[in-house]
Amino acid sequence: MERPELTLQLTIDCADPQRLVPFWLEALRYIPDPPPEGHASWRAYWEAIGVPEDELGEDAGELPESIVDPKGVGPRVWFQRVPEPKTVKNRVHLDLKVGGGRDVPLALRRERVDGEVARLTALGATILYAMDEPNGMDYYAVVLQDPEGNEFCLV
Repeated sequence: MERPELTLQLTIDCADPQRLVPFWLEALRYIPDPPPEGHASWRAYWEAIGVPEDELGEDAGELPESIVDPKGVGPRVWFQRVPEPKTVKNRVHLDLKVGGGRDVPLALRRERVDGEVARLTALGATILYAMDEPNGMDYYAVVLQDPEGNEFCLV
């Protein structure tokens, strides 16, 4: 039996997609996921394929709830509204690799990471802590939270 092509979507549970979408658009340098061709919105598409009104909710699909990499490389990210609040540390998190890797001198990686920390905190991220390994270790990262408290790292 032939298997269908595997694709990857990252789903982030949240209370308010409209609060997180603008933040993550900027953080990942993504764009809003356009609705399928021939449909004015995702809601219009979902209605056209028969998704029941009670599954859609009042404002589902009218404003962006998913974002995509404009280069087509990274995964689609969907911000799924859920009723319960975040209560514990994420078991999965994103590492935004902005430093350039270990081939880049530590001082330059630190400068790049700190620059991105400044940009994202201005957009609503909160710094949790830096992972700065003394004693000759060649590692630097900063752990942050998005506006709803989801952890992610800048490396």
